[in-house]
Amino acid sequence: MSRVGGERLGRAGAQVDLGAGAPVLPKDLTARSWIVADAESGEVLAAANAHWRLPPASTLKMLFADTLLPKFPSGEKHKVTTADLAGIGSGSSMVGIKEEETYTVRDLWLGVFLRSGNDAVHVLSAMNQGVDRTVADMNGHAEELQALDTHVVTPDGYDAAGQVSSAYDLTLFARSGLQKKDFREYCSTVRAKFPGKTSKNDKGKTVRETFEIENTNRLLSGDSDLSVYQGIAGVKNGNTTNAGATFTGVAERGGRVLLVTVMHPGKDEHNEVYKEAAKLLDWGFAAAGKVRPVGELVAPKGSAQSIAQPDATASAPGANDGTGPGAGSAKSAAASSGGSSGMGIAFAISGGLLVLLAAGAFLVNRRWPLPDLMRRRR
Repeated sequence: MSRVGGERLGRAGAQVDLGAGAPVLPKDLTARSWIVADAESGEVLAAANAHWRLPPASTLKMLFADTLLPKFPSGEKHKVTTADLAGIGSGSSMVGIKEEETYTVRDLWLGVFLRSGNDAVHVLSAMNQGVDRTVADMNGHAEELQALDTHVVTPDGYDAAGQVSSAYDLTLFARSGLQKKDFREYCSTVRAKFPGKTSKNDKGKTVRETFEIENTNRLLSGDSDLSVYQGIAGVKNGNTTNAGATFTGVAERGGRVLLVTVMHPGKDEHNEVYKEAAKLLDWGFAAAGKVRPVGELVAPKGSAQSIAQPDATASAPGANDGTGPGAGSAKSAAASSGGSSGMGIAFAISGGLLVLLAAGAFLVNRRWPLPDLMRRRR
């Protein structure tokens, strides 16, 4: 395995360096690969087979989003053609995009993050000059992030020969993506209204139906056998035949932000990937400051690990001004949080300042303004 981030991350099996008073790792972990890291300092608190190359499933959509989000303003509209939806794999997860209907870029990203819609991925790829171009862009961005275990074949994470990533790389993708304000909004949205079919009512007026979509990240939305995880703020889940279940999550407690990635649990139980991720997060919050790091999350090539400037353009949560990130902008403005079933996003402020990625600098060692789910209306 690769040793990017530290020699111990290239070793097989669990890697942890317990200090005085540190809790032992959870005993019943069955995942083939996992990692727990401090999102801000980049310290890896513990890991197992962190660089093991495995099929990533839809967690690869984090790289897709981190690559394409800056390219299209959230308010830009696109009318879907038959060609846009060509080549979607059989049995793919879909959000329900229809040919000849028009969607905003924000609609499409909500479809990607909440429903893991491969149809939304293909439409955005078509807007980016096609799947082949998008795959090339994603591979290039992975290399820039030093995610050297990753090889992209399909932009949506659908099973394909040679398509691999690792728990380490998926965590890099999440860490990079979370520095984009719109990425944080989309991956933390629990429910939203999505455009449906356009038709005429009995008065001959053209109307557009909507339907509700819910985030399939069960630590964020909950399930019959799983409660919403305290402090969870994203990121992305996946499940395919080859990959099994995969998940990367970010959570905050007591001012500390942790990232966890879990790949392919061996235990075949409902929501097992989330249950193991929750155990690792619980361990990480209890162990932080009591363990010595076994590695680090590296910064992108050529990036200065410096403090970014305050984002003076940040809008209030829930603002609906129709604006979005400009094409090619390195600092993506947040999309409106309207249509999220009343769940507005409250952003944590460090030192009274909202900080984002500045041009040419990778933001580390500083509080990210993650959505504070504890303040959301349930």
